[in-house]
This record gives sequence, C-alpha cells and structure tokens, in this order.
Amino acid sequence: MIYTGVLTKMQTEFKEPVSYYLVFEDDFLNVNQLIGKNIEIKFEKFQCLNCGSDAPIFRQGFCKSCFFEIPQAADWIMHPELSKAHLDIEDRDLTYEKQVQLQPHIVYLANSSNVKVGVTRKSQVPTRWIDQGAHEAIEIVEVPNRYLAGITEVALKDHVADKTNWRSMLKNDLKDEDLVVWRDKLKPYIPQEALPYFLENHKETNIHFPVLSYPEKPNSLNLLKSQNYSGKLVGIKGQYLLFEDNTVFNVRSNEGLVVSIAVQ
Repeated sequence: MIYTGVLTKMQTEFKEPVSYYLVFEDDFLNVNQLIGKNIEIKFEKFQCLNCGSDAPIFRQGFCKSCFFEIPQAADWIMHPELSKAHLDIEDRDLTYEKQVQLQPHIVYLANSSNVKVGVTRKSQVPTRWIDQGAHEAIEIVEVPNRYLAGITEVALKDHVADKTNWRSMLKNDLKDEDLVVWRDKLKPYIPQEALPYFLENHKETNIHFPVLSYPEKPNSLNLLKSQNYSGKLVGIKGQYLLFEDNTVFNVRSNEGLVVSIAVQ
C-alpha cells in the first residue's frame, strides 16, 4: 500500500497511548497501525502550505516568499510577547492577528527532557504537549490574549528552561517532576498583569506514547539529502517517527514536503 501527500504535522488524539494520524488531501493514515512494520518514505517534491507552489520550503512549511509575507509566519508566532492585536496595531493582517491573539492562552510547564515553560492557545491543550513529547504537563496561567501569555513566558524564562533537548526526549531519559511544586515556586515571578489569572488548583496531565523501543543514539533523517529511507517503525513520540536502527524523522520540521509512504 502506498500513500502520497504533502506532510503536515501529525494529528493526534489524547488516548492511552496517544493516537497519531497523517492527514493527506484525499486520504489519511493511522500511524499507530504501522508500528512494528517496515515502511519506506520517499521525497517527491515541495508544496508550500500557503501558495501550493513547488518552490523549496524555507521554514514552517512555507516557501521563502510566503514566510516573509503571510501572518501565519510573523514574528509573534514564535515570540508571543510581540503580539499587538490587543492594541489594535497591525503586523501583517490585523483581522487574522485578532482572531488568533485575542483568545484565551495558556502558560504551562511541560516535562519532556526537562521542565520547560511554554505558551499555547487554550484550544491546543493537550495537543501542544503531545507535539513536544511531554510525558507530564500542567497549566499555570490562563490569560485572555497572547501578549499577556508572552510576557509571562519571558518573565519565567529566567527561572526555568524554555527549550526541549530533543535527543534526551527521544531516548526517554526522563525524570518525573512534581509540576505542582514547580508551579508554586514560579508564582512570585509572574508579572503583575498576569497574576490574577494564576491557576492554583490544576493537576498534572500525564501522557503516554506508542513506543516499543527508544533509540539509544537518535540519528535525525534528512530526507532531502537521502531522498528516500526504509526502516522498521518502532514508535512515535512528539512529532517524531522512531525506527529500529536509531533513525528518527521529525514530521513537523518536514512540513511542505510531498512524500510517498509505502507499507512493506
């Protein structure tokens, strides 16, 4: 069986364990069902997620032209503290920016390789945690817009990490942490504007991933360089496919690539 389509991040369902799906234009693939099987991934061409052109992907699934023009790739996406829609100030498209920025956002702690702070729209909980490969997470602040979430994250970065060590996450080098203790310890550093939105009664969410075995030395697959790869799928964690030979493939970082996937 061969499936062909443009890669976008895997869709997930919060189950025990998490269920993963690759969604193409005319088909979808339940990736969990491929665990234990040999699959071949082959690069076919590029397809920008915005304009659909076959120009090389620059970042985030977009060609270079789109990346520097569309609101979905503006700086406030990666840096929420730069959000300005609450001030009625446009960056690239005020209508889009209001739609995304002026809705409830969560500042959270997640533990994948270490405890880190992050920001996501409330509607993306727990999807965001799953995508990061976190085995436990907790909400600490729920604010009405992206700007307040951003300045809270910036303030907390001085006291807790804001990055994940992807190799440790994939090797499953885990240390269970009491995130309630972390939350309470960080409360004094939350900006005054966001402090009224502190969540003091939330409990940890635990996440389990469909993995038969973890790589001892993860080796990231560069599909553009190799053009194709074949191996036995042994697990899925975060947005990574894990293979028996220690190869790992980050689906999200390869968005915009048209691939064919053959189940052998």
